[in-house]
This record gives sequence, C-alpha cells and structure tokens, in this order.
Amino acid sequence: MISPFAALALLPFATAIGIWVSWSDMKFMKIPNYAVLAMLLVWLVVGLIAVLFQILPFQLWLWGWALAAAVLLAGFVLNAGGAVGAGDAKFAAAMAPVFIHADIRFVLGLYAACLLGAFAAHRLARLIPPFRRATADWASWTHADFPMGLALSGTLIFYLLAALRPLF
Repeated sequence: MISPFAALALLPFATAIGIWVSWSDMKFMKIPNYAVLAMLLVWLVVGLIAVLFQILPFQLWLWGWALAAAVLLAGFVLNAGGAVGAGDAKFAAAMAPVFIHADIRFVLGLYAACLLGAFAAHRLARLIPPFRRATADWASWTHADFPMGLALSGTLIFYLLAALRPLF
C-alpha cells in the first residue's frame, strides 16, 4: 500500500478529479481527456514532491509510470475488443501509478465493491423522481452502458482513504 503521507498528499487532488470524472461520465457518458491529463499531472508533480520529501521512493514513482503504460496498453486492447470504453481505459491508466505498491487482491476487491455500489446507487438514483428531474439531461440515465468512471473514481478515492488508516 502507498505510504499514508503520500496518500494524504494525493487525496485532495484525486478526490477533485474523481468527482469531475464521475460527474462527466454520468452527464455525458464521456471522461474528458483533461481529467486524464490532470491525474497524470498530479502523479508527476505531487509524486515528485513526495519523492523530494522522502515520502515516496523514487523507484516507486518511476515504476508508477511503467504501470500506467502497461494499464494503458491493456486498456487499448480491451477497448479494441469492445470490453471497456476509451475514456475508462485512459483514466484507469492515469490513476494506475497510485496503486504501484498495492496488494492486487485488495485493489480488485475494492474495485468490485465500488463497482457494485456505484451500479446500485446509479440505478437507484434514476428511480427517484426529484433527483431524476434535477438531472434530466444526464446521458447515463438512458444510455445502455454504465458510467464506469463512477466506479473507477470510487476505487481511487477509497484506496487512498484506506492508505490513511495507519495515521489514526
């Protein structure tokens, strides 16, 4: 797991970007490239600051970039096969460096929980008339696909929150 102090440094930025990605994916069924670039920029800048303050080892920071490239390649393959959307693949790659030192079983379990929770919350919210009227222009209410950015963002944010646990 990433160090608690590195998680604390990344959390405000990841939360803001995660909310942006979730909202955009629900409203437009698209994850903006600027959100993907913003997440990569956070890893670049905040990650380097964490390296300078010896919160994050330089080798892990570099391996984060390698993981991002590997996830991007896997995402392109999955997108070509129609399994995931292009925005989902790009955002997964952009957030991948954060998980460089994570237990894959924990991350996959967290992702599964976030996916189930996001799906249930999304389907429930569209059944609530006042909420549906307030967000009538959201494409995700009538689109056949599910806005996976909601589950991806949740996974990122809850992982960083879990990494803070040793501080409490």
